[in-house]
Amino acid sequence: MAQEKPASQVATTTPSGTTADAGSRSPSPSPSPSRSGPPASGGARHASLETERGNTRIADGVVLKIAALAAREIPGVHEMGKGFARAMGGLRARVPGQQTEDQSTQGVSVEVGERQAAIDLDIVTYYGQSIVEVTEAVRRNVIERIEGMTGLQVTEVNIMVDDLFVEGEAQQPSAPPRVQ
Repeated sequence: MAQEKPASQVATTTPSGTTADAGSRSPSPSPSPSRSGPPASGGARHASLETERGNTRIADGVVLKIAALAAREIPGVHEMGKGFARAMGGLRARVPGQQTEDQSTQGVSVEVGERQAAIDLDIVTYYGQSIVEVTEAVRRNVIERIEGMTGLQVTEVNIMVDDLFVEGEAQQPSAPPRVQ
């Protein structure tokens, strides 16, 4: 297993493309992420990173979006979310004039403490792909993205493969109703 860098040694890339060391944070021990706090959608929760030059607060929603985007970057991931949530999201998107919530974070939940984060993902993979390879690639990418962009230590990434996507299955016409 690869040895991970402590959160104090994670380097981040600035918008200009230069690398900045995140090692100036306080060296105090990292508490576990809060498991009893409000969900990430509450907006009031945030991670707080202290440096010699000031404090940085990162909203749970930012970590949520990073995790969702990082998971979708992996080629074997077809969709995200549980079956019912995916179906309801598809229905809401079809209703004209309906205000829809951001579907990009569907299937992702996060718990963020002051210095650590835990991520849960629900994904759909393609039939024929190695589920083990896809989930390990997702886990690795989510950890790299969150730690690199936020400086938070990711304690765990739990992945639930909720379904398999079979080519042509969704495109088959449904059988005609038996009763008209």
